[in-house]
Amino acid sequence: MKRKIKVKNVIILLFIVVLIIGVLVFSLKDKKETNKNNNDQEETITDFKDMALSEVEEYANKKNFELEVTYQYSDIEKNKVISSKTLDQKIEIVVSKGAIPYQEYKDKNVNELGEVPIMMYHGIVDTTENEYTGGNVDKDGYNRTSNAFLEDLEFYYEKGYRMIRLSDYVNGKIDVELGFSPIILTFDDGNANNFKVIGRNEDGSLKFDPKSAIGILESIKEKYKDFNVTATFFLNSSLCNQPEYDEEIIKWLVSNGYDVGNHTTNHANFSNIDTTKTQEVVGKMYNTLESIIPGKYVNIVALPFGSPYKKTHTNYPYILNGEYDGKAYETKAALRVGWESELSPFDSSFDPTFLKRCRAYDNNGKDFDIEMNFKLLDKDRYISDGDIDTIVVPRNLESKLKETDLNVITYEEEK
Repeated sequence: MKRKIKVKNVIILLFIVVLIIGVLVFSLKDKKETNKNNNDQEETITDFKDMALSEVEEYANKKNFELEVTYQYSDIEKNKVISSKTLDQKIEIVVSKGAIPYQEYKDKNVNELGEVPIMMYHGIVDTTENEYTGGNVDKDGYNRTSNAFLEDLEFYYEKGYRMIRLSDYVNGKIDVELGFSPIILTFDDGNANNFKVIGRNEDGSLKFDPKSAIGILESIKEKYKDFNVTATFFLNSSLCNQPEYDEEIIKWLVSNGYDVGNHTTNHANFSNIDTTKTQEVVGKMYNTLESIIPGKYVNIVALPFGSPYKKTHTNYPYILNGEYDGKAYETKAALRVGWESELSPFDSSFDPTFLKRCRAYDNNGKDFDIEMNFKLLDKDRYISDGDIDTIVVPRNLESKLKETDLNVITYEEEK
């Protein structure tokens, strides 16, 4: 009897011990949760002002917040937060880029109201026998030898020009390094020598003639990583004049940093057709491009023969807006044959629907050939501030600026 009582006591004692342990565990767990909640509460930040960008990035990553960063010049130390806003799971901050580098603008003559050359090419011909001036293959200089085209590109690079997309220029997105100038390349007609296919590489990709326009552009892209090599090719219904490869070439172009635009289905002269035909030749070409590279072509028309020569022409509104085969189209920009450089996209007189181009040809420095145009540009070229979000101009030119949402910075030029 005495032994049974001892066993019973042991059982009761064990029960009490287990109960105590359970209470302690629950208490510790509750305390841990409380501490965790307190820590989370302590770590919740709503104002990031004066914090370093790296600190905010670390916090956002830890908390699974989306982070949106914009930059602006400020007296606040570079890479420190100027202001912030937190909404749900998103943090928006404005970060300082440091003080405005006025002296650099002066030293580099920054002027984002200067002119921009849109170079017009047609054929690039692999020949060394040439009876015409300089690198011209034909009398009027619409076609260049391969060697001349290569020399053109080297010349542009050495003169401090860097390529940009035509579509970016039209939209006012000039992403060029500080002190350098934008240049745009265009090719009309879809000549086979622009992208002549000579077979396939080991991986099955297209192999282009190294003396074709694309062959030369790709070699320059490899040589000068900072040249931002690109160009816009304007096609007719014959596309790239290589039926076996046409669609593949077009897809290759848009996948490798080039653009494709509209040169009408049959190289139409808008001065000699009616409004119905105008809509057909423009709309049908857009439809063709849409069927090959849906949504990846540019809504820009290179006007064949540069016609019509005035925007007041009856057909002009239908080049810009119309309908064909039940589908409406909108043209955002149109290119003339032209002769000289165009205005900055930030100039109040800028008109993307009637843009001039420089004919890339040689004429002994006369009649707006390459030499003449670039001498003129030396006096009034667009020189970038290196920031896509700001427009920098000498103060005396500020009145020429169009209305813009971008941050405008002006400075006094050296006298």
